[in-house]
Amino acid sequence: MKKTSAAAFAAVLLAGLCTGCWTHHEIKTESEIKPVHITIDVNVKVDKALDDYFSDLDKASTEQ
Repeated sequence: MKKTSAAAFAAVLLAGLCTGCWTHHEIKTESEIKPVHITIDVNVKVDKALDDYFSDLDKASTEQ
């Protein structure tokens, strides 16, 4: 009888250890694609203003 109770205890202990180490992780990832709005108007305006300024200086220097 001691062998069966020891075997039963060992089986319960083994089952307890195996289920104690059992982990289950579930990670949900959701991604949403959103449009990106980029404004470059400021750079274009500055570039045009610089071109106008330097072209006026170039014209003034060639006229002299």
